[in-house]
Amino acid sequence: MGRLFWKFFLSIFLAQFAATVGIGGAIWLKNRNQQPNVLVNLDTSPPAEMAINAAAATLEYGGVKALKRMLENMDRHRVYAVDEQEHELLGRIVNVKTLQESRIRLKEDGKRRGVRQVLGDDGKQYLLFLPSGERQRGMDGDNRQLLANLGGGAQMAMKAASVLEGRDGREDRSNRPDFGPPGGGRPGAAPPGALPALDGAQESGPRGGAPFNPDSRGQGAARDNGDRPDSNFPGLGPAPGMQGGPDMGGDRPWGPRFQPLGPWVPIAAATAASLLFAVLLAWYFSRPIRALREAFDAAANGDLAPRFEGASGKSGTELNDLGRDFDIMTARLRSLIDGQTRLLHDVSHELRSPLARLQAAIGLAHQQPEKWSASMERIERESVRMDKLVGELLTLARLEAGAIKASQEEISMADLLDQIADDASYEAASQQRSVVQEGEADVQVIGQPDLLGRAIENVVRNAIKHSPEGGEVQLQVRALPEASQLVIRVLDHGPGVSPADLETIFQPFFRSSNASTEGHGLGLAIAQHVIEAHGGSIKATNRAGGGLCVEMILPVKR
Repeated sequence: MGRLFWKFFLSIFLAQFAATVGIGGAIWLKNRNQQPNVLVNLDTSPPAEMAINAAAATLEYGGVKALKRMLENMDRHRVYAVDEQEHELLGRIVNVKTLQESRIRLKEDGKRRGVRQVLGDDGKQYLLFLPSGERQRGMDGDNRQLLANLGGGAQMAMKAASVLEGRDGREDRSNRPDFGPPGGGRPGAAPPGALPALDGAQESGPRGGAPFNPDSRGQGAARDNGDRPDSNFPGLGPAPGMQGGPDMGGDRPWGPRFQPLGPWVPIAAATAASLLFAVLLAWYFSRPIRALREAFDAAANGDLAPRFEGASGKSGTELNDLGRDFDIMTARLRSLIDGQTRLLHDVSHELRSPLARLQAAIGLAHQQPEKWSASMERIERESVRMDKLVGELLTLARLEAGAIKASQEEISMADLLDQIADDASYEAASQQRSVVQEGEADVQVIGQPDLLGRAIENVVRNAIKHSPEGGEVQLQVRALPEASQLVIRVLDHGPGVSPADLETIFQPFFRSSNASTEGHGLGLAIAQHVIEAHGGSIKATNRAGGGLCVEMILPVKR
């Protein structure tokens, strides 16, 4: 890929990346300023809200035992229930900061507080909340550390309770109510087939603490006084049947499984999207420019063929319009080059004829000295013709190059047309023809009188040349004050031209197929350039009764 692609790519990517960082930073700062005291130890996500609301409804309508059963059977989003004495319902460790933030959040207003307080059937107020993912993992480590410190007796008791819970879970629950003891028995009664008390179940703790009793599960407030996982806690760890507990044999964390995305995830996603769009946009913009560069290279080598004819109609972008303009430019260059080639051919042809006649006259003078005088006249006549041709070519070349510009001079068209008509009448009379002027135009045109007079005179002489013997050439003049224009028409009774040649008669060295008069075909070409240089227009039409009408329109001074 070229350098232009990488320039586009880097520019677009840096712009998108800067916009992403700027907008994201502004939103982050705004949220940070609006929420200076954000609590990070609680999970307030929609799934956490649903779990807390479900636990609150269970406690309100089913009681403490139903809530306890529900919490033991929850696989994820395990809600914590803490009473007024800071005892967790399942005997789990509660972080002090998490508990404090739960109480602070309870006092806040809002639809999604993430904390609920519900009155249980035992008369206690239970605080329901869900710790955040990181805080949950920290408390899980505290629970496992506590179980390890309690020793083998605690583990035996926990396994016994696990067996009881497993047997209770294997009972047929299809014919019992949603909440309450299994089998419809009395609360607190042992189910049929319950295991007897285990010998040695009561052992002293590893550090000389109080004896451990499996029935004390959920009665001792298990809480820590900080974030340290190695703190000494009085009470029991996780309840049996909980995921990751000792009875399950797993070490999966409790609580929510969906963790919030870190700040680098959206930044990485935005960067990847910026890279993708930068590549696409850079390719989209560099492709037509590369095609243009190839077209310019081909044009520099002489290949002026059109290259964007089909692409310009597919989409209206500026780059495609530029390709279309390039085709227009190359078409104009081809036309100019073809015109210059044709002009060179015509000039060489026009010069070759008088030069051949000059050589013949000189040879005749050498061979026949008695015809020296006639040969000199022939040489003089051909020299004048060549001088006239070279002068017309020079004038045409200067007009095409823009070297001759119309000066800001006021021209009285009435005087100029009278002078042209008089000179043309004198020349036409020697050829048994006549020139008649019709109409008057007392207006003024801004321009150069010599050039403008020569252009109109070329048109009149061309009409005299193509008129039959005894014919009449009409010079019609009419002013249009409302349009600030002067209309000049030159009409003859000659053979006219074919309709296909009406546009090409103003090209240099044009000779009509039915023209039998002498000339170089430069007069009308010079007239067109002069009229257009003065801000006017010229056109030719065939007359209905035969002949040609050349109409010239010039702007006049108001």
